[in-house]
Amino acid sequence: MSIQALVKKHDPQIQFEVLKNYHRQIEFAWTNNIDLKGIDSTKFNKIILTGLGGSAISGDLLQNFLGEELSLPFTVNRNYFLPSYADESTLIVVSSYSGGTEETIEVFEQALKRRCKIICISTGGKVGKIAERNKIPLVKIQPGYQPRFALGLSFFSLLKVMQNLNIIKEQDEIVNKIIELWIKYSSIYSKEDNPALNYAEKLIGFIPVIYSCADVTSAVGYRLKCQMNENSKLHAFHNVIPEMNHNEIIGWETFNENRLNAILINILDEKYHPQIKRRFHITNELVSKAGVDVINLQSSEENFKVRIMDLTYLADWITYYLALLRGYDPSEIQYINTLKQRLT
Repeated sequence: MSIQALVKKHDPQIQFEVLKNYHRQIEFAWTNNIDLKGIDSTKFNKIILTGLGGSAISGDLLQNFLGEELSLPFTVNRNYFLPSYADESTLIVVSSYSGGTEETIEVFEQALKRRCKIICISTGGKVGKIAERNKIPLVKIQPGYQPRFALGLSFFSLLKVMQNLNIIKEQDEIVNKIIELWIKYSSIYSKEDNPALNYAEKLIGFIPVIYSCADVTSAVGYRLKCQMNENSKLHAFHNVIPEMNHNEIIGWETFNENRLNAILINILDEKYHPQIKRRFHITNELVSKAGVDVINLQSSEENFKVRIMDLTYLADWITYYLALLRGYDPSEIQYINTLKQRLT
């Protein structure tokens, strides 16, 4: 069946077009007028991004993307409460695409009580109302997307905030390269017999186990795992090397495909420490010996930041196609909606 036939049959909200036009989200975020009035970067010494799901992954990606450039401690909070160390010298980035995430709203209110410095990234909602009422800077992003399909808005808005606060150097050149890259691959991945579709075909019938490198590509691996869950309606598991070499690797000793029909996906990069590269190689040998197929995903782009976003874009396309091939609507999130309704 052709791609267009699959889209017509299983993608009523046409997320295909959203993926094709991902680069426009970057363009909006990077040219968006951001007013950070009252926020002085000399007045805080640590940063916490609070959010869930598609609104939190931007924080994980930022940590990988910036690496050692980020001189302040930066953590991602996925809960109903702030860490005890959050205080007046903490910048809280409230990230909620919808503006209605209940965990994030509770943390927002706690941050106000503790007199933290606060910046919000949202389309509005209750987060927007609280921000307006308390004169908190709000980076308003485009509505109309599902949070996980709004990564270009969330991530590049966050990156722009860091740049405008002079926490990091200017990123314009890199951002323009990523825009060009996503335009290039939007054309490739939307055509018949493309790499993303081919990877998706290899994954049919398997449960993906994804390994990436701690603090380097960990966010890419976790993003792929989450997109497998939401887009492809599939269980998937993620861990990082070297940590998994100290525990999870033993599980492969007694692997039984009748209990878990697994396939291994490695997120690789030339930036890895030499011993990390060796660990991936040895782990691959052991997993292959257990009878499991291995897929290696690696970008050939020159710049590490561009490679990170290259792999992230590829991951989104793979999981989108896997949904269609499995006969599912990539937009549907019935259990999440059911959970939210019952909590209410």
